[in-house]
Amino acid sequence: MVPSAFVVLERLPLTPNGKLDRKALRSPESEQSFAAPRSPTEVALAGIWGEVLGVARIGIHDNFFELGGHSLLVIRLSRGAVRA
Repeated sequence: MVPSAFVVLERLPLTPNGKLDRKALRSPESEQSFAAPRSPTEVALAGIWGEVLGVARIGIHDNFFELGGHSLLVIRLSRGAVRA
C-alpha cells in the first residue's frame, strides 16, 4: 500500500496528554483538478460509475471508494447489474 499523498509537518500536533491529536492534522490538498474523460472507454466508465454512485460528474482521477463506493457496489458492477 502506497500513500496517495504526503504532508510535511514541522512537528506532530499533540493533545495535552502527549498523544497524537488526529483532529488537528491537516488533510492533504488535492493538486489534481477535475479532468474530464478523454476516450470513449473513459466516458463509458465514468457513466457507469456515475450511475452506480449517483454522482453527476466523474473525472479520470476520481477514486471509486472516495466517492462513496464500496465492495457491494463493485459486485453489482462486476455482474452487470448497474440498473438494478
